[in-house]
Amino acid sequence: MAGRTSFTKRQKEQARQQRQRDKAERKNQRKLEKESGTADDAAELERLAQEQAALFGTGADEDRNSTSDDEAPEEDRR
Repeated sequence: MAGRTSFTKRQKEQARQQRQRDKAERKNQRKLEKESGTADDAAELERLAQEQAALFGTGADEDRNSTSDDEAPEEDRR
């Protein structure tokens, strides 16, 4: 019976090592996806921000739309 126990232990150990390798592979895959996704996400967010700025007339046009020194806010005019 001792031979059977050793065989079972070896199978369990091999299964444990395989699970460890699979887990490490999944972890590395997630890390790679996160790293590559960061640049893509940043570019996508920048593009969306520019589109929204164009829709609402903000961003580069903000300096043109800001109040000048001779135009005081309404509460200062009193």
